[in-house]
Amino acid sequence: MDLIYEGIKQAIILLITFDPEVMRITLLSLKVSGTATLISLFLGISTGTLVALTQFPGKKIVVSLINTGMGLPPVVVGLFVTIFLWRNGPLGFLGMLYTPTAIIIAQSVIATPIVMGITLASMQQLPKKLRLQILALGATPLQSVWVLIKEARLPLLAAVMAGFGGVISEIGASIMVGGNIKGYTRVLTTATVMETGKGNFEVAIALSIILLAMAYCINYILTHIQQRERRF
Repeated sequence: MDLIYEGIKQAIILLITFDPEVMRITLLSLKVSGTATLISLFLGISTGTLVALTQFPGKKIVVSLINTGMGLPPVVVGLFVTIFLWRNGPLGFLGMLYTPTAIIIAQSVIATPIVMGITLASMQQLPKKLRLQILALGATPLQSVWVLIKEARLPLLAAVMAGFGGVISEIGASIMVGGNIKGYTRVLTTATVMETGKGNFEVAIALSIILLAMAYCINYILTHIQQRERRF
């Protein structure tokens, strides 16, 4: 209990004093995970909607692959992203390994199937005749898709929360492709692991509390929007 108490006290001190290193790590975590979430939303919602509204041979196989991807192990993602970005890899000439960009790529790969799977399920739960009714009213195919996405906006907000939650708390891929470099690629999760390994449990607990508080604030805002929409 003393460790937890000291961790909470340390977290308050670090936040009140705006500790430069903690602020840098926190802002980088927000930047990296926020960017990865936005990328996953673009790819996941568009692809999930396309798969849900289109009939084609092998659709069940594609859906199964998407559902499998929702549980993709971060360390596996980290391994393959590292291989691709390694200096002798296919994309090694870009020099992105051990940079924030590499972490964004890895986290996008992790979050996209999550968003895609929730989007797919959300669109499939809509009434089958709804799209036909929208088209009958004179909407173009693109307009009908947009209306359907608006109809499924509540579960899609859950997709945003799930995608962001999946990457902001991720550790395996981030430390593999980012290298946990101080002042450059160190994020809250990798910093917590490092401080724990050094025996600085108070600092590790403090960083964990900051991570939890940040995740809660983001999800509270999204939940507030979701529940407000639900009342109408």
